[in-house]
Amino acid sequence: MNDTTQDEGPDTGSPGRPTTAVVVGGGLAGTTAALALADAGVRVTLLEGRPRLGGLAFSFQRDGLTVDNGQHVYLRCCTAYRWFLDRVEGAALAPLQDRLDVPVLDAEAPAGRRLGRIGRTALPVPLHLARSLATYPHLSLAERARVGRAALALKGLDLADPALDAQSFGGWLTAHGQSDRAIEALWDLVGVATLNAVAGDASLGLAAMVFKTGLLSDPGAADIGWARVPLGELHDRLARKALDSAGVRTEVRTRVTSISPHENGRWSVSVPGERLDADTVVLAVPQREAHDLLPEGALDAPERLLEIGTAPILNIHVVYDRTVLSRPFFAALGSPVQWVFDRTEASGLTEGQYLALSQSAAQDDIDAPVAALREKYLPELERLLPHTGDAAVRDFFVTRERTATFAPTPGVGRLRPGARTKAPGLYLAGAWTATGWPATMESAVRSGVSAADAALDALGRPRDHLFEVFEEAA
Repeated sequence: MNDTTQDEGPDTGSPGRPTTAVVVGGGLAGTTAALALADAGVRVTLLEGRPRLGGLAFSFQRDGLTVDNGQHVYLRCCTAYRWFLDRVEGAALAPLQDRLDVPVLDAEAPAGRRLGRIGRTALPVPLHLARSLATYPHLSLAERARVGRAALALKGLDLADPALDAQSFGGWLTAHGQSDRAIEALWDLVGVATLNAVAGDASLGLAAMVFKTGLLSDPGAADIGWARVPLGELHDRLARKALDSAGVRTEVRTRVTSISPHENGRWSVSVPGERLDADTVVLAVPQREAHDLLPEGALDAPERLLEIGTAPILNIHVVYDRTVLSRPFFAALGSPVQWVFDRTEASGLTEGQYLALSQSAAQDDIDAPVAALREKYLPELERLLPHTGDAAVRDFFVTRERTATFAPTPGVGRLRPGARTKAPGLYLAGAWTATGWPATMESAVRSGVSAADAALDALGRPRDHLFEVFEEAA
């Protein structure tokens, strides 16, 4: 076993050696932390067990196509993720809508009333949504009025109130006059995709944060952005290029086996065949892996990490021999289909059309055989998109993330730790940490920034470059 002490370099944390850090985990949280530390002059090594960076937002090759494991979107209010895109020079590859516009198709509605839209105007909040709500055909006039009143009540909630975390969003909606149809056609339409849970299974605190920030803070906050290239281009290739430019040593296929403190206040990180010593460590891995790697005494109640549940996301990929969808995406009602995206151009497909179905809170389908999923979802696509009836299916496959996110259940907030641990020099990052956000790309990047900020504060290193991120993300 080699001992790597990283004792060379221009930036000194103490006389004769540089300030050093090891970041464990190369998802968005770890990559962000590594960049933020390196930008402050820290000498960083980033370790990732997979053969690529990007965590659960990645791409792979299949029959000549570049396939994302799942569809990921972000909103204009996701200021930290937007900072990340800028930092890796990828913002132009994942542009935002000029203005929120979500087509919503109801498979059970009569002809002429199947298509509704959720959109906004340039009017101030909450009037920016008034026209869309007033003309939304999937709710009755009375339901629309009650939605408006509930939205105003939601806007009045104090997100700092810990009592919200213990309550169910579904129970709150019912108490505020929301019908089952309103929950399905509006609240869950947004909430399932952002929280990865139906309203009845979600914390009111997290749901209120999503709706207040995304729909009730700024007229443009919910404008949607998504990658027009494979996710691997952003989260692996461009991220690695940025890390290289920042001087970060990046090692993939390198799984950490232990983390332990030195008596001199430094840390040792062990991987097969090597030990790395550093002044600080950022542990940016899933909560169960973090639990197994944390040294004794780092958290008061480390078992709480194991109490944070997980929730699955299923993605269904269908390649047709012709164009069957004329818009970039839509959401569905009256069908098990949730959201459908056109991934033709991004995947490199030159003939036909490639659609990706993103199915959140997919507990019922996550382990179903591919044949059963094909039998279930192809007829549903035909109900929603009549042109598929004349099209041939060239390929049908699925990708499954059984532990895609942490489960945003009531009470989860008390289980989520902050960036700092009780062990000086050891910090936590990951979408599951206490960012205030559900398990999104935004939460992951915020956690990486928070961990780096805490580490730099303790190291006495400059943090000015992070102030802009925090100000925008406030």
